Amino acid sequence: MTTAFLPSPLDPPPRLLMGPGPVNAHPRVLRALSTPLIGQYDPVMTGYMAETSALYRQVFDTANAQTLLVDGTARAGIEAALVSLVAPGERVLVPIFGRFGHLLAEIAARAGAEVHTIEAEWGTVFEPEAIAAEARRVRPRLLAMVHGDTSTTMLQPLDGLGEVCEDLDTLLYADVTASLGGNTFTADAWGIDAATAGLQKCLGGPSGTAPATFSPRAAEVIGARRQIEAGLREDGDEENALRIGSNYFDLAMVFDYWGPRRLNHHTEATSALYAARECAALLVEEGMKEAVERHSLHGAAMAAGVRGLGLDVFGDQDHRMNNVVGVLIPDGVGDAAVRTALLEDYGIEIGTSFGPLRGRIWRIGTMGYNARKEAVLTTLSALEQVLRRAGAAVVAGGGVGAAHEVYQEAAI
Repeated sequence: MTTAFLPSPLDPPPRLLMGPGPVNAHPRVLRALSTPLIGQYDPVMTGYMAETSALYRQVFDTANAQTLLVDGTARAGIEAALVSLVAPGERVLVPIFGRFGHLLAEIAARAGAEVHTIEAEWGTVFEPEAIAAEARRVRPRLLAMVHGDTSTTMLQPLDGLGEVCEDLDTLLYADVTASLGGNTFTADAWGIDAATAGLQKCLGGPSGTAPATFSPRAAEVIGARRQIEAGLREDGDEENALRIGSNYFDLAMVFDYWGPRRLNHHTEATSALYAARECAALLVEEGMKEAVERHSLHGAAMAAGVRGLGLDVFGDQDHRMNNVVGVLIPDGVGDAAVRTALLEDYGIEIGTSFGPLRGRIWRIGTMGYNARKEAVLTTLSALEQVLRRAGAAVVAGGGVGAAHEVYQEAAI
């Protein structure tokens, strides 16, 4: 006989999530998650879907009709884009400057693409002309870019690549999971054909939903591979030998689900849509320019505070994302021990990194709802105390003091 197991009600301890994501959700987003459920074809629900699309057009700075949500984490959005845009055997070029470029290359390879890569040292970015030159050499069907890579904290310039891709008849995809909402991104002006994101960083929501946008050119490519499931077909709906290799990530089907026909594909994740809608509404109310400036201010305060403690900041600071700071771990200080003490003694979470940077840097995020003064100052104060107990030579009050100087200059 199986022993009955009845856990206690959920009661997670209070945490200040100051790592590279996820971050604390905005209170309005949490309230949206508790909104009552309605049916997926209820006119009110389809109205919310239309509103969500309209809001994310403003967030992505685009007029793209195909702007919607992929139900799944940010990685689901990436995979949906790549498997739907690239047919087996087509060439994909991926410039890699951190962990997530490797991810794009792996997903493209699993989709059957002929993948070409170039690499830059972690902590740096590519000169756009280097990417353009390789694109002219490879002539890929898709140029797949990471905009902001949280593993290195770097932000890759994208401006100008759209023109190169248009000349080559190459589609341009951007993974903006870590950057959207906290760094300047303008899909139409930069000639971006496809972009996908996630809620759990600068958008200030829970992981599990991937906002995405697709240009008319990208939508045409996806539409050419459109196939309707056998159980949904009507007169005129035919088999397509070029169909997309995944059912769940078939964006042609997702377009039909969000479009006028409302063809069933999946059951929309109602609560997740409520949260995504609220995330976008908050940004649009604040203003996208103002949101980027807020992330820039608090990211600068965090970087100044880290230096004020006597620590070194990782990477090319001219190309750092506004919302994540990489901190070189001082000699003789244990990576995990410091992160554990911050979590257990102060309820604050920061992150380490991946691959060659694991155990070499901490990543401290100032994004979404946590891009605010009190979160920055609390984190710097706690980090100073933990480092002092760990034996590190830190400047007393230097972190909070340096951050205050940034805020005073900004009259905050």
